[in-house]
Amino acid sequence: MLFKDFDPLKGKRLEILDAEGNITNTKLEPKIDKETLLKMYKTMTLGRVADIRALQYQRQGRMLTYAPNMGQEAAQVGSMAALDKKDWLSPGFRDLNLMLYRGVPLKQIYLYWYGNEWGNHFEEDMRILPINIIIGSQVAHAAGLAYASKIQNKGEVALAVIGDGGTSHGEFYEGLNFAASYDAPLVVLIQNNQYAISTPRRKATKAETLAQKAVAFGAEGIQVDGNDVLAMYVAMKEAAEHARSGKGVVLVEAVTYRMGPHTTSDDPSIYRTKEEEQEWAKKDPIARFKKYLMDKGYWTEEEEAKLDEANNAFVKETFEWVEANGAATLEDVFKYTYAEMTPQLTEQYETHKKFLEESEGK
Repeated sequence: MLFKDFDPLKGKRLEILDAEGNITNTKLEPKIDKETLLKMYKTMTLGRVADIRALQYQRQGRMLTYAPNMGQEAAQVGSMAALDKKDWLSPGFRDLNLMLYRGVPLKQIYLYWYGNEWGNHFEEDMRILPINIIIGSQVAHAAGLAYASKIQNKGEVALAVIGDGGTSHGEFYEGLNFAASYDAPLVVLIQNNQYAISTPRRKATKAETLAQKAVAFGAEGIQVDGNDVLAMYVAMKEAAEHARSGKGVVLVEAVTYRMGPHTTSDDPSIYRTKEEEQEWAKKDPIARFKKYLMDKGYWTEEEEAKLDEANNAFVKETFEWVEANGAATLEDVFKYTYAEMTPQLTEQYETHKKFLEESEGK
């Protein structure tokens, strides 16, 4: 069994592709068809371009605060590719690639970071909860979804995604404890990107791994090379089926690295070195996966050049649409949350509307 073979308490970490993109564990190499592998790769590359461009747009004053995902593409895409379409996602704010793989349009994601909450309103068949800024609460929400799935015998798994810093928050423990107590089909993905804003992982907890925190809940835990998309796929596939079959909660720790800043309001050069960044750059998840695909004869440099050109053109076109159509109205701000505005919101809306009208008249 995967969880026994890679027990975090024994210092075991799941890896299938090494940093150079070579297979290190042929027995665990997943049987994924070419079409799916290419979808995974194309999602990762689109996510990288969308991240780079978003940082540029924000620096130009054309987008609000943005939280980049660079370096974490494998942890996200490998996880989502392993889930069923009926499974739920309870995300944090750094989960671009999870959403892209599930089918959320990039323009909707950009709309959210442009300051329009309709970008946070997902179609029902997406099975995605709103982007969660309150760190830790996404685990409690996912625990509720998982418990409902068990009660109604739906066979749906709920995936909560959180960072290493979030594992120090109370609702992380509350959600896990509740779900584990009822063997609810909950999987929690910890994207251990080494920093909780500027606090390094080593100063946040004395636990040798974050995966071993599962022991306290009577749950399974596994630590995975989060820059290895195949290992992430295998671990999440096993975790989802374990939870779905009624065996209980699983905690998956993806050891990865946040290549960019925490958000565009952050300067990582203050708290980490160039040498550290360069070492992690050698483990780039996209370069690793590209090597694997080329070795299998599924990808060429010519196709790479065409894809890069297409991604850049698509992202540019998408953001131009957002700039032209994405401004939130006053009505959107007040009418977004409830089906009908409460008396208090109605009063606030009318007051602010009057204020704006008077201000514009001056």
